[in-house]
Amino acid sequence: MLPESDVRLLPLLATLETLGFIARHFDPMEFDALMEVVGRPDDTLRAACMNIKDGAAIPDTAPAHIKEACDTALAAFDGLRTARNQSGDLRGVFKALRNYPRSQEALYPLAATNTAINRFFLDPAVRGDADVVARCAQPARDGETGVIHEQNEPGTRGGFSVYVPEYYSADRSWPLVVALHGGSGNGRGFLWSWLREARSFGAIVIAPTATGATWALMGEDADTPNLRRILTSVRERWTIDPSRMLMTGMSDGGTFCYVSGLESDSPFTHLAPVSATFHPLMAAMADADRLRGLPIHIVHGALDWMFPGEVARQTQRTLAAAGANMTYREIDDLSHCYPREVNAPLLAWMAAT
Repeated sequence: MLPESDVRLLPLLATLETLGFIARHFDPMEFDALMEVVGRPDDTLRAACMNIKDGAAIPDTAPAHIKEACDTALAAFDGLRTARNQSGDLRGVFKALRNYPRSQEALYPLAATNTAINRFFLDPAVRGDADVVARCAQPARDGETGVIHEQNEPGTRGGFSVYVPEYYSADRSWPLVVALHGGSGNGRGFLWSWLREARSFGAIVIAPTATGATWALMGEDADTPNLRRILTSVRERWTIDPSRMLMTGMSDGGTFCYVSGLESDSPFTHLAPVSATFHPLMAAMADADRLRGLPIHIVHGALDWMFPGEVARQTQRTLAAAGANMTYREIDDLSHCYPREVNAPLLAWMAAT
């Protein structure tokens, strides 16, 4: 039986899980049906939040953190319903879903002291593993482990956020994931697309923010030098395994994996573009030695409404012909969204190749 404090948190955690489901399954053509499927979990949360707003604190937790998590989760649903009433306004949906990582960021500091929150921030496959749960209940060491933001406040460009597992030890080398947000996004929000898996399976995640409105896909490239500056900074502070350095990204971030990751002097050992596009000239201009044997894992949705699946399939063929070590995964029910379920397999793939 859950402690009373954990039971009171269930409406919030259920609402966050639902927001994750919406973010994963969003398709502009099916948005109305999706909202019908998920129902109104925020109604239950709204009633539960009244206790916090009236000053009745949930035991063994920090009410201010939970209030902020509740407020941002409810704001997400309010925005989604407004967008639905406006015939599925695409910008409105994306704006509403920005509250999803904000809610997680507000809640995460309580993971070390609350069992339900601790388990929420674990991959579902290991939530029942007592050893993993205990290991992840360690408190963050200020400036050394946990979630750290470096010049990455909302509205700023060029900074980064990093997650270092709370059980980090410098006496071993850790796999690294550099996760690039989509167009007009930011690293502070995109970090939460990877935190559960990094925390569960032991990896350091850097989530940088592009120097411009999106990644440098044409013209002067200010992002690659910035990424290398960030990478140098992180490698000076934490012990990174030089043989397991993954660059991945969503949409524009995935395309930038090709732009930057195919350069001859790229430090990344593995690339995993997700829901990205590709021009054959990228392969023609890439260094042949860099491409030969380079592990590249493409993830794409069969329902992608922005970049058709045939583009990804042609990319796989082009890069395989150039000598890259290709893995291709097309997900039947994925549109143009980030599928968090690929994270654990990507970590396993990086370890095996």
